[in-house]
Amino acid sequence: MQGIVIAGTHSGCGKTTVTLGILAALAKKGCTVQPFKAGPDFIDTGLHGLITGRPSRNLDLWMCGGEYVAECFRRNSAGADAAVVEGVMGLYDGNLSTADLAAALGLPVVLVVDAFGMAESAGAVVNGFASLAPHPGIRGVIFNRVASERHYERVRDSVRDVAVLGCLPKNPGVEIPHRHLGLVVAEERPFSSEDVDKLADAVLQHIDVDAMLTPARSRGEKEDLTARGRPVPSPRARIAVARDRAFCFYYEDNLDLLRQAGAEIVSFSPMSDTAVPPDVDALYIGGGYPELYAKELSGNKSMIESVAAFAGRGMAVYAECGGFMYLSQGIYGADGVFYPMAGVFPFKTKMTRRRARLGYREVILREDCIQGGKDAVIRGHEFHYSTIINNTGAPVPGLARSYSVRDGSGRYIHDEGYRIKNTLGSYIHIHFGSNPGIAERFVGFVNR
Repeated sequence: MQGIVIAGTHSGCGKTTVTLGILAALAKKGCTVQPFKAGPDFIDTGLHGLITGRPSRNLDLWMCGGEYVAECFRRNSAGADAAVVEGVMGLYDGNLSTADLAAALGLPVVLVVDAFGMAESAGAVVNGFASLAPHPGIRGVIFNRVASERHYERVRDSVRDVAVLGCLPKNPGVEIPHRHLGLVVAEERPFSSEDVDKLADAVLQHIDVDAMLTPARSRGEKEDLTARGRPVPSPRARIAVARDRAFCFYYEDNLDLLRQAGAEIVSFSPMSDTAVPPDVDALYIGGGYPELYAKELSGNKSMIESVAAFAGRGMAVYAECGGFMYLSQGIYGADGVFYPMAGVFPFKTKMTRRRARLGYREVILREDCIQGGKDAVIRGHEFHYSTIINNTGAPVPGLARSYSVRDGSGRYIHDEGYRIKNTLGSYIHIHFGSNPGIAERFVGFVNR
């Protein structure tokens, strides 16, 4: 198995489109490809999985540390012909950048350069990035948004000492829809199989995929992935995980770590199912786009009542961001319409026109809870366009704040992580790989 990191000169240069095209092209060539994404991202990983048929994994040095990241890459690449890691932002952006990740994994970089509005100056851009690249360096460059064959010749001929692997034309024939958090999620099927095929053909026509990444093992020589995986114990708790178009933001590792800790994962849909699955010990409601489906969620009264009753009985419920909004009294959409929700928490949420919060978060637990014991440290990420309203901060009987929250630089922000009985809700997406005790604690907590 060989691996590659697809990096960009900056955000918006086209590395996601190039990555999806490369994944599609390798799959069309008959390769089994394992995708990864640098940093805390749910949307790109979903699109990776849509194309490859394998769950994409997040590799984040800040949240999980180098040892966990390397093990995650090794374990999930086992059995694949090739591994493709999509970077984040520009190659060198951030304290723990895509370049740092490539160096930690020992992988070469393919640099995506947006050629729009540029010709011979492209050589200077590539030369500058290559001069700073960590070992094993930049394997090659791909130019995006190339206007014509003549345009490609000019940018290609300007590059020295770095292989030019090809280009994507300005209009490759496939466009992935966007919205306020980024691209449209995989659960909404933003492109058809014909679109994927068209994107694969564009890459195979214009990019030398074999020079970029040649699989080292044929399909008949793959390792046994199950033999390399960790043993899964007999289930000792059943956890219902909300998975549909409204709730689809999960780190795949979180679910794996829960299984390894002894959880049986059962999926359910707050949009279309009528009640919480029978005989489950806990609910896990992740993030997503509940505001887009607020009318459907609010209209599914039997499910809302079932969730509220489950939490009211003191059963364990954990909710992040969109799931947290679902457990509030209701959501005010961007149109100002109020949609009642489960009402577990005594406040409402409202969509904002501007981004409310973004960034890494370190949480110190202020009390024992489903995530761990008092003073345990866990890490995650926050990114949302909604806020809590009619929450004065005054004490509410039975409502506790379990989190003391700091940003990525260690600066205290506020106390958060709202808990009522055994329901814990927060805007922060926690990566269970940030603390090896989270999954064990979660399963042990619901199995008391």
